[in-house]
Amino acid sequence: MLVCGVDEAGRGSMLGPLVIAAVSVPKSRIASLRDMGVRDSKRLSPGRRQELYDRIVDLAGGCCVSRISPGAVDRSVKRHELNCLEARYMARAISKLRPDVSYVDSCDVDPARFGRAVSRMSRSPDVRSFHGADARYAVVSAASIVAKVTRDREISRLRGRHEVGSGYPSDARTVGFVREYIRRNRSVPPFVRASWRPVRRMLSP
Repeated sequence: MLVCGVDEAGRGSMLGPLVIAAVSVPKSRIASLRDMGVRDSKRLSPGRRQELYDRIVDLAGGCCVSRISPGAVDRSVKRHELNCLEARYMARAISKLRPDVSYVDSCDVDPARFGRAVSRMSRSPDVRSFHGADARYAVVSAASIVAKVTRDREISRLRGRHEVGSGYPSDARTVGFVREYIRRNRSVPPFVRASWRPVRRMLSP
C-alpha cells in the first residue's frame, strides 16, 4: 500500500515561489520516517531539515515538487483562487505518484471541502485533508521538509543577488528591500508577489 503526503511552503511569503511537495512511501516504511526524526519542518533547524531531506528522498517511493511562480500566485489571488491553485498542484502531484491514499495539509478553512477538490482534480478517491496534517502524519511531515528545503534553496539563490532576507512580511530586511526597489523603479521585480497587501500598499501613490 502506497501512502502519500502533500504540503506546501511559502504561502505567506512576499517573494519567491510557492512550493508544493508530495512524498509517497510504502505503508511499511512510515515507521522509518518517525524513527529518523521526521516532523513538521517548522520544528526543525535548517541543517536538520537538509539532513532529513536527503534521507527522505532515499527512502521514498516517489517525490514530486512544484515551484509556483509569484506571477501565477498573483493571478490566482486576483481571481480569489489561491486555494484552488494549491489544490490543483497537489492534485497533479497525487496523479503523478498514484498512491492508494493521500494525506494533505489543508489551506482551506474547510478541510473536507479542500480534500474533495483535490480528490476530484486528481481522480483519486481516497484523499484525506486536515489542518495541521504536517504535525499529525509523518508522511506529510516528510513532504513539508521537502517543500521547505526546496524553497529555502530558491531564497538562498535570490540572496546571492539581492538583500531579500527570509521573504516574509515579518522580516524587516525583506520589507526594506521591497520598499527600496519600488522607490527606485516604481514597480516590483518578477520574484516579488505584487498581489500581497504589504506590497500593494507600497505601490500605492
